[in-house]
Amino acid sequence: MTTSTHGQDTETTVDDTVGYYLGFSVGQSFAQQGFEADDFTFAGMQQGLTDALTGEAPTLTDEQLAEVQGKIQAILQKRQAAREEEMQKQAVLNLEKSNVWMEQNSKAEGVKDLAQGIQYKVINEGEGGSPSPQDTVRVHYTGKLTNGEVFDSSVARGKPAEFPVNGVIQGWQLALQKMKVGSKWMLYIPPNMAYGERGSGSAIGPNEVLIFEVELLEIL
Repeated sequence: MTTSTHGQDTETTVDDTVGYYLGFSVGQSFAQQGFEADDFTFAGMQQGLTDALTGEAPTLTDEQLAEVQGKIQAILQKRQAAREEEMQKQAVLNLEKSNVWMEQNSKAEGVKDLAQGIQYKVINEGEGGSPSPQDTVRVHYTGKLTNGEVFDSSVARGKPAEFPVNGVIQGWQLALQKMKVGSKWMLYIPPNMAYGERGSGSAIGPNEVLIFEVELLEIL
């Protein structure tokens, strides 16, 4: 296993693969919790790990340990509050953009209203049956944001997706029940019928319009 430093051609061989793996895993966990690299020294962390693994008593008193725990909690709470505030601001901006985008898209050729603000455009109309909420379906799809960025695609993976109709976002649930097997539609789903102001992971921000090309292949 090798790693290269950013901006350099020199490669450093990682000899202690177990240590590296554990360190990387712990680092990922810390990052997910909101820690940053300059919140602590690696020397201090190494000493704490060594003392714990060798059964040594901590060098900090109970009072000091409690004080550090309070400090950590305050740091993480402050960062979480800042992230939530930023997300709320972004959600407001994105909702305004989404409303404008959906209004403009409604005037595009072939675009029709479905329900609950969902828009669609028929690419191919099938002749099979339509699924119920309890049915499981097999579909091919590609999901994009309004800027054209693809965030998910069964087509790219080369394998259709299978799921119960009532197990996906509301926009899909309503659309699938109107589609016939063999149909391929473009779906334009407003935020309230998708992931709303919370978004989904790092790929879908708050209050994003989602665009899907969906082909209903089969009702299982």
